[in-house]
Amino acid sequence: MAKVLNSTSVSARRAKAISLIKAGVVHSQSDLVKLLKKAGFEVTQATASRDLEEVGAVRARSAAGELIYQIRSTSDGAISKSMPLPSELILSVEASANLAVVRTPPGGAQFLASALDNSGINGIIGTIAGDDTVLVVSKKSHGGAELAKELLSFSRSSNRSSSSGKSRK
Repeated sequence: MAKVLNSTSVSARRAKAISLIKAGVVHSQSDLVKLLKKAGFEVTQATASRDLEEVGAVRARSAAGELIYQIRSTSDGAISKSMPLPSELILSVEASANLAVVRTPPGGAQFLASALDNSGINGIIGTIAGDDTVLVVSKKSHGGAELAKELLSFSRSSNRSSSSGKSRK
């Protein structure tokens, strides 16, 4: 049970980090530590650093010329390691018409939905997250099966590379 609670807090913390990054207020790792503390998450700078890497954040110049963290996007819309999705959160995926329904462990849905929203996958209009379920809406009227297949494929390939200890190129 402790593992599920830990997973929930990690998911919630990373979802908050994503929202802070999207708001353009994270200039450094120490900024993220302070902002997360204000939101009720006690983290070290090392944890903030890992979270930034996991959500695909990079430092770049804002329109005003300031260095801030931003979420990377892909040009082709494919799911890739450059925009990591938490594949361990994908327990199952089912499709119907233009929908894909993704089951996650308790507390994982909002983090997964946020990652999908920021993944750059062109076929997704948006997501709706509960506690352990994400509804992914496809732009195509019958695109749910295609999305489900892509998400399942990603989940399987990521689990294989992480269990081998190294990712293959």
